[in-house]
Amino acid sequence: MSMDEMMRRWPATVHVAINHRLLCVGCPIGPFHTLADAAREHGLDEAMLRQEFEAAITSDQERRRTKLAS
Repeated sequence: MSMDEMMRRWPATVHVAINHRLLCVGCPIGPFHTLADAAREHGLDEAMLRQEFEAAITSDQERRRTKLAS
């Protein structure tokens, strides 16, 4: 999945990208780069970055479920 698609599907991931100063937000390459590509391009540990993105996705999904339940 591309960085662009991930950030559109789970908006909470945008904050992770910004916190790591990833240039993926609004980048014309975002539709083509994966998380692995972004980690490599920015010299970040992919496993750590993936863990943070997954945590943001989980919190985004839980927030949506809570909103639907109320």
